[in-house]
Order: sequence, then structure tokens, then C-alpha cells
Amino acid sequence: MASALDSGAYVLDVRRDDEYAEKHLPGVVLIPLDQLGARVAEVPTDCPVWVICAAGARSMNAATALRGVGVDAVSVAGGTNKWVEEGRPFETGA
Repeated sequence: MASALDSGAYVLDVRRDDEYAEKHLPGVVLIPLDQLGARVAEVPTDCPVWVICAAGARSMNAATALRGVGVDAVSVAGGTNKWVEEGRPFETGA
């Protein structure tokens, strides 16, 4: 995941706004899971999409839904919680 971010991968965060504001990976795009259906046109179909949430359940649901509409989506296991626990960089704020 870190190397994907370094190479400019498209990373979609599907957590709630308040969770995102608390901490998020640098450079991610926020579309909360409950808005994904209405905003799916914003997700690119010409590159892989890494989907992240807090631990992995919501990102798995989102990745499955995105694959159903032709997006090459992969769920990030462990999510933001694992990323932060590993001491990787994160940002705060909206």
C-alpha cells in the first residue's frame, strides 16, 4: 500500500467525515460509504482503486460494489487503523 501511494495510486477512503477528519492517509479521496452509490461516477475506471476504511469491513463492501460496476477495486486489509499502528504518516482535518 505504501508503495502504491508513493506512485500516485488512487486511494478511496469510505469512512465517515468525522473519522476522516480525525486521521487519514495523505492524498486519499473521501467518499463515505453511504454516499458511494450516488457518487460512483467520481471513481475512475481507468486505473486500480485502493479502497480503505478503519479496519476493512466497509472497504470490502465498497470494493465489491465498485467491481460490480467495472472498477478495478481492491480493499485494503487492516485499514487506516493498521496504517497508523505501523507508524506510517497520516494527516488530520478535512
